[in-house]
Amino acid sequence: MAKEVLSVREIRKEDIPCITDYWLNSDSDFMHGMGVDTTKIPGREQWNFMLNQQLSLDYKHKKSYCLIWEVDGQAVGHSNVNPVEFGQEAHMHLHLWNVGSRKKGMGAAFVRLSLPWYFDRMELKKLYCTPYALNPAPNRTIQKVGFDFVIKQRCIPGSLNFEQEVNVWVLTSEKYQRLL
Repeated sequence: MAKEVLSVREIRKEDIPCITDYWLNSDSDFMHGMGVDTTKIPGREQWNFMLNQQLSLDYKHKKSYCLIWEVDGQAVGHSNVNPVEFGQEAHMHLHLWNVGSRKKGMGAAFVRLSLPWYFDRMELKKLYCTPYALNPAPNRTIQKVGFDFVIKQRCIPGSLNFEQEVNVWVLTSEKYQRLL
């Protein structure tokens, strides 16, 4: 059996329905396990507006920047940075859409493939990831990639989250260059 080919690319207009469907149609228990408050998830029109706006802006003006993760040319998930402070720092989020794509060990490979897009295009000095402390998969993935643990803290980490314990991880541009 041939090995699956993993790739990363920037979001395209035709990806918007897949991302929107992920947020609107995912199981509420799955969402809760990621630390998401499902009552805060925007509707389809708002997702379409936000994602289309992202496509229209140059890198320096993006509030969010999204990448599509593919297996053998088929989109299976996305990663995005939000918020972004161009030339300084951003906060990375990881999402595998399909249940069949999860728990296969692809997350670390996808994150590694995403790093050049984030560091180079957004000219980052620091890339943070703050997964829900009770969600082991992204915490293992980030550690495996080489992010450094900073602190565990209680907060509302994003606009879609409930108050929770998160693990704050960081990858500096210096360390990223060494990982290359």
